[in-house]
Amino acid sequence: MISRRDFLQVSMAASALVGASGFGNWGRLAAQQSLTQDQLLEFDTFGNISIIHVTDIHAQLKPIYFREPSINLGVGANKGQVPHITGADFRKAYGIAVGSPSAYALTYDDFSSLAKGYGRVGGLDRMSTVINAIRADRPDALLLDGGDTWHGSMTCHKTEGQDMVNVMNALKPDAMTFHWEFTLGSDRVNEIVEGLPFAALGQNIFDSEWDEPAELFKPYKFFERGGAKVAVIGQAFPYMPIANPGWMFPEYSFGIRDEHMQEMVDEVRAAGADVVVCLSHNGFDVDKKMASVVTGIDVILSGHTHDALPEPVLVGTTHIIASGSNGKFVSRVDLDVRDGQMMGLKHKLIPIFSDVIAPDPVVSKLIDEQRAPFKAELEEVIGQTDSLLYRRGNFNGTWDDLICDALLSEREADIAMSPGVRWGPSLVPGDDITREDIWNVTSMSYGAAYRSEMTGEFIKVILEDVADNIFNPDPYYQQGGDMVRIGGMGYRIDITKPQGERITEMTLLKNGEAIDPAKTYMVAGWASVNEGTEGPQIWDVVENHIKKMGTVTVNPNNSVKVVGA
Repeated sequence: MISRRDFLQVSMAASALVGASGFGNWGRLAAQQSLTQDQLLEFDTFGNISIIHVTDIHAQLKPIYFREPSINLGVGANKGQVPHITGADFRKAYGIAVGSPSAYALTYDDFSSLAKGYGRVGGLDRMSTVINAIRADRPDALLLDGGDTWHGSMTCHKTEGQDMVNVMNALKPDAMTFHWEFTLGSDRVNEIVEGLPFAALGQNIFDSEWDEPAELFKPYKFFERGGAKVAVIGQAFPYMPIANPGWMFPEYSFGIRDEHMQEMVDEVRAAGADVVVCLSHNGFDVDKKMASVVTGIDVILSGHTHDALPEPVLVGTTHIIASGSNGKFVSRVDLDVRDGQMMGLKHKLIPIFSDVIAPDPVVSKLIDEQRAPFKAELEEVIGQTDSLLYRRGNFNGTWDDLICDALLSEREADIAMSPGVRWGPSLVPGDDITREDIWNVTSMSYGAAYRSEMTGEFIKVILEDVADNIFNPDPYYQQGGDMVRIGGMGYRIDITKPQGERITEMTLLKNGEAIDPAKTYMVAGWASVNEGTEGPQIWDVVENHIKKMGTVTVNPNNSVKVVGA
């Protein structure tokens, strides 16, 4: 029932006309002529229920570039398993042709050249077109939003999420779950959730004082579709108070709570659920483990780790769907549910090529209305880039290198630290850098750029702690994003070692000296989870740095030596 044909046939349609590189104007023309909206939306309707999944949009209303990671390491049982393969290995696993639309959408190789040919991706008005087309085929299709929606842009920050709420409401979701939304602060989150015209779900969102399910967030909701009862159970990001500032939402606690998840699955089954869907923001590896522990879930719609996979991954009898990020993909999942059980599944990961998919004019107008008060600010050109600027990858990205350089320079520091977050669009060489572009990779409700003295020993403790959040063999202990980005310092990491033994050979780059555990260094960073952190906002720090540079060139970063990959 599960076939890669629907997605990958697009590769074959374009590969004859579009090579791996050397795009000029003819490349864009060839890509557009060989790739059509009808091809992207083509789907042989299956079964009696359709689900539309979007996740990790990170407030990207407009089309963007987004480069997939070159390094996405798995550890333990997940080493070498999807989604922990990239580039040529990923293409080989799925039979993707070099230079094809699928290669551009799903891998990183030759990204700048392919971007010139295929153009930008995403845009909520294009996503709306795709959603409307699926609904035209299956009018009662469920639209489920996996969270990280009200965060990640200037307009979202300045409107406290209202721009995204307004546009997403126009898309008419049926339910959503949460992560970065809570960094708006619980008062604001509560205000928005109380007014949502759809279900706010999270079986693992508890009242921290009473340790019982929070009243505002329902654990699940039933939907009658295709003559069957569909139960959608929400799973918010489990590690909120660890990865984000707990003081912003003190009345809530989270956690994986797989025992409670099992109770919810049993409860909805007892109430007559024919199919059980988990709308999750766990992250892919955590979802895989949860699927092996909790029985009775038919489909997990995975979010948080930004993975995009053209086929579901089967764990036992549970199908896990990964739908990418930043508005780059929409997943359609058709289910055949009969006699109280799921008999089959068909899936298509639809890439949102913004030059190919016609925008929904109603949503386009609404997006422009949200952005209008900030238009001049958003569009002001701060500089240009000669380098591909991207985020993603376990250890560094050029956007993060640029942010670290800004911290070192503007804050007069020896060492810089930037959080290993996964959100943030890319820019290709030759692009202007606008204020909006800077905010797209720095927007945060706790963006103060601190400047603090730290001992070499404490710096190592930080690196070891973050590394364990990523490379602990047990997915339930993988609580972070990617590795904290470091400027001004190099180190060696052995991802196979236990906590406390992974980080060695720490070196101060400006003089080549080994970091002394007893010596104090001036460290600049941002996104501290500590309340009351002081300093200029990171977007201002980066903007000032880029203005001084004029044209940005980011040199290759070879300061991290990785062992055990």
